[in-house]
Amino acid sequence: MTANYISGNLVDLFERRIYPAEVEVVNGVISAIREVATAPAQYILPGFVDAHIHIESSMLVPSAFAPLAAVQGTVATVSDPHEIANVCGMAGVQYMIDNSKLTPFKFFFGAPSCVPATGFETAGATLDAKTVAELLANPDIWYLSEMMNYPGVLYKDPEVMAKMEAAKLACKPIDGHAPGLKGVDAATYCAAGISTDHECYTLEEALEKVELGMHILIREGSAAKNYEALCELLRLHPDRVMLCSDDKHPDELVLHHINGLVKRSLAKGYNLYDVLRAASVNPVLHYKIPVGLLRVNDPADFIVVGSLAQLNILQTWIGGQKVAENGKYLMGKVPVSPINNFDTNQKSVEAFKIKTTASAPVIRVIEAIEGQLVTNILELKAKVVDGCLVSDTNQDVLKMAVVNRYSKNAPVATAFIKNFGLKRGAIASTVAHDCHNIIVIGVDDESICAAVNALIDCKGGISVAADKSDVAVMPLPVAGLMSDKEGHMVAGEYTAIDAKAKLLGTALHAPFMTLSFMALLVIPALKLSDKGLFDGSKFAFTPLEV
Repeated sequence: MTANYISGNLVDLFERRIYPAEVEVVNGVISAIREVATAPAQYILPGFVDAHIHIESSMLVPSAFAPLAAVQGTVATVSDPHEIANVCGMAGVQYMIDNSKLTPFKFFFGAPSCVPATGFETAGATLDAKTVAELLANPDIWYLSEMMNYPGVLYKDPEVMAKMEAAKLACKPIDGHAPGLKGVDAATYCAAGISTDHECYTLEEALEKVELGMHILIREGSAAKNYEALCELLRLHPDRVMLCSDDKHPDELVLHHINGLVKRSLAKGYNLYDVLRAASVNPVLHYKIPVGLLRVNDPADFIVVGSLAQLNILQTWIGGQKVAENGKYLMGKVPVSPINNFDTNQKSVEAFKIKTTASAPVIRVIEAIEGQLVTNILELKAKVVDGCLVSDTNQDVLKMAVVNRYSKNAPVATAFIKNFGLKRGAIASTVAHDCHNIIVIGVDDESICAAVNALIDCKGGISVAADKSDVAVMPLPVAGLMSDKEGHMVAGEYTAIDAKAKLLGTALHAPFMTLSFMALLVIPALKLSDKGLFDGSKFAFTPLEV
């Protein structure tokens, strides 16, 4: 029996004190913590937990995600495999579980509750109540993932209620997803047994949900950035707060993860113990996951930092193994075998044309908002050329389309969107929440078609068409969502293609991440699915022309 000894100033989040200590680790467990007279000038604290993330949105499989997150001090994630489930169903969920077990990093997956998220789009799979109940009986499944179908909860849809009842019978938490829901509707939603929400974008909304008994997850992802609006919860209700990223692209993950939010919070003057509990203790206790919290007999999951202010991660320990040190991941690379579901045919330029008979048409336009997933509905005069509605770069109103990736010859759905800022070309992606059809925005039909067909050729990825003949592609062979490559390589590839997109004129911080949410029907107000333009506030399709 070999023991490891780690010395430093131990940050005890339960007794709320810091003292010099020696931590003894035997067989992956903390066997003793001894207070000593002096210790090295470093701090030992529980590792960080991302309380809600879709690993797929990092464009990395779990075994490639782990090295990037571990060097940032993250030891575990509460992970919703909703994205791959929408593409590959149960096989996709099992793929994530199996791949995650190839690394010591701790992934805790949920049972996706909404596959598909709505009946107003085409997904690659369906997980009904019976299937969800089977998943919840699996010891590798720890909770029921975000219940996006809040109308189904409010109106007691039998399928929705059966899924939540299965979670209750399994004694597993139910995650929420109810952006902007307030008043009686919020109370009804919470009373159904839903315990969290990561979709709050105002402090007022979050405070109301806290009063109803919910835990609020402060989200700061690559597109949705709600930290500044919600961080005061760390002072007002520290025991009801967790930190999460939800969706984070690889170029940001190589720079920071939950440690970035911890550092920002400490710089703002929030209490050290409250902030660190939000980053570790609160999610561990809420989800009842076996992650150590720096106590005797806990799993040895902790980090060593040089300074509490700088939060420079010196070491990351998971299950008693030192997995990262001084920015380097110490475990080996894991080979990746792809899984996919992609069956559509090449498209013609004609498929993207939008004909009109109106002389001065007014159209409904999606208004994208930087840093938010919600959108607005605008009504604007359309530009018409040769009897067709076209992009109007002077108004920054661009054509948008969603192409069904699961069926040949399906019609293309089209609409218009504002605030993407492209002056030429097009960008496209098969990362398009939640069903992950092909989504594209562009200035002209030829570029739009070229960007889409490049993704059809490689069966998924992201693309930039500067024009119809100049197209760059980043393939994502795992379900059209994730790469099969190592994390830093993927981050480099993504940084390069993101730069190409920005050369077309967009000023958005993360244009591909923002693009990916423009088909997310469960986030109001106006979005586009492969079946048409959708008004999320009415939960119904709406015509393009007013």
